[in-house]
Amino acid sequence: MTLFFTADTHFGDHRTRNIHRRPFPGVAEMDAALVAGWNAVVGPDDDVWHLGDVARRLQDVGPLLARLNGRKHLLRGNNDAPGIADCAGWASVGDYAELTVGGTAIVACHYPFRSWNGQHRGTLNLHGHSHGKLKSLPRQHDVGVDARNFRPVTLAELRTQASPPT
Repeated sequence: MTLFFTADTHFGDHRTRNIHRRPFPGVAEMDAALVAGWNAVVGPDDDVWHLGDVARRLQDVGPLLARLNGRKHLLRGNNDAPGIADCAGWASVGDYAELTVGGTAIVACHYPFRSWNGQHRGTLNLHGHSHGKLKSLPRQHDVGVDARNFRPVTLAELRTQASPPT
């Protein structure tokens, strides 16, 4: 089992494709690339923490989750509909999580923090929301698809990849 993180997929949302200049000719191509990128790295027994802003339309979430590999955990984002927790396919739903992965403490939320629990003791902050446009603090990583080649990433990848552009 491998643990992955992602955020800001915004499936079905033409606004995100335009605002964040995603390199796809249309929404259908964007969605297909996001599903393919996800399933290329995530296996059926893997866990994925999605840090919010899943899809534009609530009715698309359940069928979409059925197409994506792995057990999916959601930390809601500002664009997630109130009923998203009721969609079939989530292993868990929340707004904030503190995790330990291989001895590394993580604070995860849709929003980037300027300070977080354990920040000065090596705890990482994983977030979405900023689409790769916010200058990160030390030990802070934007896991959104715009900053991570349009696919989920592992903790090991986050540690070795350069910070997203500011």
